[in-house]
Amino acid sequence: MRGTLFLIPTVLAPGTAGEVLAPQVRETIGRLDHFFAENVRTARRFISELKTGRAIDTLTFFLLDKETPEAETAGQLQRLREAGHDAGVLSEAGCPGVADPGAVAVRLAHRLDIRVAPLVGPSSILLALMGSGFTGQSFAFHGYLPIDKAERAKAVRYLEKEAQQKDQTQIFMETPYRNNALLEELLRTCGPRTPLCIATQLTAPDEFIRTMTVREWQGQPPDLHKKPTVFLLYRA
Repeated sequence: MRGTLFLIPTVLAPGTAGEVLAPQVRETIGRLDHFFAENVRTARRFISELKTGRAIDTLTFFLLDKETPEAETAGQLQRLREAGHDAGVLSEAGCPGVADPGAVAVRLAHRLDIRVAPLVGPSSILLALMGSGFTGQSFAFHGYLPIDKAERAKAVRYLEKEAQQKDQTQIFMETPYRNNALLEELLRTCGPRTPLCIATQLTAPDEFIRTMTVREWQGQPPDLHKKPTVFLLYRA
């Protein structure tokens, strides 16, 4: 009686579940009683919007964010395993386990011999890479760049160098309210011929994906304030 840990993708943009999620996602959520969630409030709202017929108050949610002690999650998984219960992992947005604290639950599940089952769903990282026109043979995702201005500029120079020397797409993001500051740094630090892709509001009605050189972006920088955005750099 070891149970299964389902890795359940959520939407990237509100109101898009019908367009971006496979029927399997709704079906799986409809028969689970236990969930690990990065944000319990968001998870409850997401499940309610799917209209699975389940009463939210009958479900059990375990908080799993970057502050959650690993021992706490391990204990919860162990108890679920002993009872033979299945459980789901829900990210704040997109696919759990990718740049996401859900990876902790997955790692522990493997250690506890709990079956892991990832479900198909939207990934902002892969969608941005697909839409960039950059190489998908070799790419690296770096998560969030440093907040400190000097460290951020250093990181940008390093990523530009990696793209040039390794023929490798460099992918990264920022907290939405700091997007414009990161874009300014990219346009200030990178060479004018360096290709930069900006992918924002992915899967939403106002989705925007565009690849241009840094020089071209300097003439028409978009306003990315509070818009979920993925940035990609490649070699000139």
